[in-house]
Amino acid sequence: MSPADAPASLDQLRGLHLPGGASGPVPGDILLALILGFSAALLIGLVRVLVGRARASVRRAALADLAGSRSLDPPDRILAQARLLRRLVRTVDGDAAASAQGAAWAGRLDALLRTDFFTAGAGRVLVDGLYRRETPDAALLDAELSRLIGRLRA
Repeated sequence: MSPADAPASLDQLRGLHLPGGASGPVPGDILLALILGFSAALLIGLVRVLVGRARASVRRAALADLAGSRSLDPPDRILAQARLLRRLVRTVDGDAAASAQGAAWAGRLDALLRTDFFTAGAGRVLVDGLYRRETPDAALLDAELSRLIGRLRA
């Protein structure tokens, strides 16, 4: 453009326009991507909150049942704790997992609660010692079960 072709005043200048026929400050495809990304993030956050609440309610209910068993005499208390563990596994992993017996049951409990308390510790009595004559320390079992269920991530 030579100085002779230059417009004489600002009124003669053509208005600015975006390339590609865009009509706003942000092109439509970028705006759509932003909206979809934000919606996906909100949806994922909502799912995480709901799953977290469900997990917390399972843990809270198990701890409440465990606290309710503290008023029972030791043999009944141990039986109530064993039943609680069956219900907990059934709730988290289904009926097939809760029907395990013996060493498989102990392994299932250890896997769920991330411990070796049921295969190598005092929790063995809750797996296969429910009908023995000697009475295990119910307070010790109760304290350990409270700790294990309290950190449950089911």
